[in-house]
Amino acid sequence: MRNLKFTVRYDGTDFFGWQTQPGFRTVQETLEAAISSITQEDRVRVNCSGRTDSGVHAYGQVCNFYSDTRLEPATLVKAVNAKLPEDVAVLDGEVMGQAFDANKDAIAKRYRYVINDSRIPDPFLRRYAYQPRRQVDHEVMHRAAQALRGRHDFRCFETEWPNRLTSIRTIQDIAVTRHDQCVWIEVQADGFLYNMVRAIAGTLYHIGRGYWPESKMREVLDGQDRREAGPTAPAHGLVMLWVRYG
Repeated sequence: MRNLKFTVRYDGTDFFGWQTQPGFRTVQETLEAAISSITQEDRVRVNCSGRTDSGVHAYGQVCNFYSDTRLEPATLVKAVNAKLPEDVAVLDGEVMGQAFDANKDAIAKRYRYVINDSRIPDPFLRRYAYQPRRQVDHEVMHRAAQALRGRHDFRCFETEWPNRLTSIRTIQDIAVTRHDQCVWIEVQADGFLYNMVRAIAGTLYHIGRGYWPESKMREVLDGQDRREAGPTAPAHGLVMLWVRYG
């Protein structure tokens, strides 16, 4: 069997997250059904770089699966896309070594959280940006965010801690920038905890709107208490940008 790698893009609005769940429409189940219909295999198991929650989008999700198909990757991608609905697409595919694992071999992932802070919400952004109708200071948010750079225990930004073997992660880069009426919070790390980016975004939003001082982020990180951080920001403002491998 060959080990195939797919890069996938999807609008998460109408999906109940990535992972297959009985009775719910998920990205994994949709993709596996499309692949199986082409390869004529009873069951194709797709392993992704990181599961996204209900409503979260992806520009460059990466997954791998094993298949007996002899189709060339480009041909397989074209055939699978013909079976997929409009809100998900395979961007490219390639044959990998047998040991490649889309999740375990990832060395960096980057997410973007989008806040439209205009007083008037944009109907075209309603699926892709949090629109609180309150303006924020992105420069203050950027300065506060730098406290998170480096290797730390991020349990204070994890929902339902503990749910992983360890909550220690390394944030390689974090930046808050403005693009017209939108503020982008981009976080790059070697891995993420459950709802970690959304909790960081919720905390930065409170800092940006003046509810908390710039020093609050360092206090939250040092305090190691999820209750001291901001709320988990809405899912639809989050998108997985890309995954990097060695």
